[in-house]
Parts: sequence; C-alpha cells; structure tokens
Amino acid sequence: MKINDIRKQKHIALIAHDNKKSDLLSWVKKNSAILSRHFLCGTGTTAKMIVDETYLPVRMYESGPLGGDQQIGASIVEGKIDFMIFFWDPLSSQPHDPDVKALLRIAVLYDIPVAMNVSTADFLLKSKLMEEEYIRNEL
Repeated sequence: MKINDIRKQKHIALIAHDNKKSDLLSWVKKNSAILSRHFLCGTGTTAKMIVDETYLPVRMYESGPLGGDQQIGASIVEGKIDFMIFFWDPLSSQPHDPDVKALLRIAVLYDIPVAMNVSTADFLLKSKLMEEEYIRNEL
C-alpha cells in the first residue's frame, strides 16, 4: 500500500466546533456500529466527549485552538488520516480560524473525503467505498 491508498478500514478524524458538538455526538451515536469498524481520532473536547458518551476508542489530539487542527493536518500529510468529519460552525468566528482554513486546505490538497454536515457525513458513511480500498489522486 502507498500513502495515497485509503485502506478498507479507514482512519477517521472527528472534529466539531462548540456549537456543533452535540450534532456530531448524535451522528456518532447513530452510526456507532459502522464507526466501530474503523480507527477514530479527534480533537480535544470532541474526542473526549465521544469516548465518554459512546465508549468508542478515539485517539485524542489537542483541542483545535491549542494545535489540534494542525496535528490533524500533519497526520493527513503523513497518510495517517483517510477521512474527516468536521462539523464547523459557519455562524461563529473562531479564534483559530486560520488553523481551520489550513486544515481544510490540506484535506482538499491530499484528496481525502470531508463531510462538514450531517447529510454529507451520512452520504459518505453509507457509500459502498467505505467498505473498500480506494486510491486517492496523487499530488
């Protein structure tokens, strides 16, 4: 496998801004059977909340404002994250907006699937490609 290969068992980043954490938690609970077959990671409070509420194993990075978004971005570059669910709040300015923008830029540059709302997350998670290997575009 090369770094551009997305394995059958995905490495999924779960991230949510404060006003969207409950939406993400509800989505994770609804999809916990599928998510339990993959490797999960997340930033700070979001990851802790998912672990506490669902008992799914989640690798915890720092919170977004403390560098977690940058850590997730670096992991995408290193080929350690295949897929990202990021429920961001479009109505609130974040103190770490430049980090969020950089993370989204890296996700697009490295051609990983990204969902930013419940509908897109549902479509991606229910895709037949979730159960298969996939070759991303080379840089």
